[in-house]
Amino acid sequence: METTTERILDVTKLAPMEKHSTIFNRIAQLQEGDSLTIHNDHDPAPLRYQLAHTYQDTIAWEYLENGPQWWKVKLTRRAPRNEKGRNILDVTRLAPHEKHSTIFARIAQLQGGESLTIHNDHDPVPLRYHLEAEHGDAYGWEYLEQGPEWWKVQITRRITGVGADGSNDLDVTKLAPREKHSTIFSRYHALKGGESLTIHNDHDPKPLYYQMQGEMGNVFTWEYLEEGPQWWRVRITKRPAGNSTETLGETVARDMRKAEVFKRNGLDFCCHGDMTLNEACAARGIDVVRVEQELREVEKDQGRSALPYHEWGIDFLADFIVNTHHRLLRKNLPDLKTYAAKVESVHGARHPELHRVNDLVQALADELLAHVEDEERTLFPYIKQLVAAKDAGKPLPTATMGSLHDKLDKLVLEHTEVGGMIDELHGATGGYAPPADACASYTLLYRKLQELEDDTHIHITLENHLLFRKATELEQSF
Repeated sequence: METTTERILDVTKLAPMEKHSTIFNRIAQLQEGDSLTIHNDHDPAPLRYQLAHTYQDTIAWEYLENGPQWWKVKLTRRAPRNEKGRNILDVTRLAPHEKHSTIFARIAQLQGGESLTIHNDHDPVPLRYHLEAEHGDAYGWEYLEQGPEWWKVQITRRITGVGADGSNDLDVTKLAPREKHSTIFSRYHALKGGESLTIHNDHDPKPLYYQMQGEMGNVFTWEYLEEGPQWWRVRITKRPAGNSTETLGETVARDMRKAEVFKRNGLDFCCHGDMTLNEACAARGIDVVRVEQELREVEKDQGRSALPYHEWGIDFLADFIVNTHHRLLRKNLPDLKTYAAKVESVHGARHPELHRVNDLVQALADELLAHVEDEERTLFPYIKQLVAAKDAGKPLPTATMGSLHDKLDKLVLEHTEVGGMIDELHGATGGYAPPADACASYTLLYRKLQELEDDTHIHITLENHLLFRKATELEQSF
């Protein structure tokens, strides 16, 4: 059992690029009823919004101390919907096109004896028929509540195919032809990293190998235990997920094309991109194998190449950020402020959300313009001094801006605040979708806001997860 002392995390002792991943790793380890107390030298309110986005209502937030010099926040994990200990999926919260894939992905993750409780506003009996058609009696079905307004069904994976020695075997010859594909893949996806499934078949299942490689890539090992002439046995082992410590932000900094995959799956690679893919998918309840497959499809796309940001010197990278992202902000933000005020004055009576949109645009523009000015006046010149001194074999230059650690901490915090405002803008505008009565200026405003969001996500990713990390490493190398 972890002691009370071990459940205290002093965030001020962490490097800026370590904070997010460390906090979320500690939170992910909490069991229901466990708490973690965060100590910080400023209000960690942006973390609260990220927790609400990632964990919904399962992390309670309590201020133990609230400034002015020290903040202490107690985070406590609690059961979802007050149904302690259950693995719950509220189907009514899913978009129609997401329901089937989400339900079956969650079911496929069940181990023998584990259950998933489905909440729905009508009887999900078609799901039962679908499960039985694909998996026979592999899953138990129990109604916990049967209408008239709410249905709850507990789906339990039966403990089958596991020998007394813990082996996980599947005799494919005993399955109907239409069941083979779905059963094999369900059993594979249910494996944890490092676990194996042994396939028994009356012919070489090599076509299965090519299919798994094509759909999932190099995420498993394939080992023949017996190779005919009458019987084939193959051990398929799932590679441990997350053995790479690369974070979402680092992944995007290495290949910007992958940002589209993360955005499509609701994974924040920007201001909160310090989680690994495995951690982020686990926190969001997303199938990591599916996301990995989408990322591999991006890598196969030869039609679009990724700029090699990670190969550039940091002095060149700093110039690139100024000439590309800072320049774009200085060019577009004044117009955005004008458009936001104009659209609010014309359409605000019919669309009251525009009052908040205008307030956010004005505040965001002022924050970003001050932020880039500060970077160009203080941090970026110091980065160039570091590179020049290192190349010339000179000692560490004096930083007139003060501690690099403190400066990066401040800039990362500002990035988080900017990210929060952009998230709020995205929500207030319905994802920048103009209404039917939108005029040309209204439509242009929303298009420009979408462009601002896309560019700012890349801009912050390059700084948080590449430039700042490399600057810290370079300073420490003296």
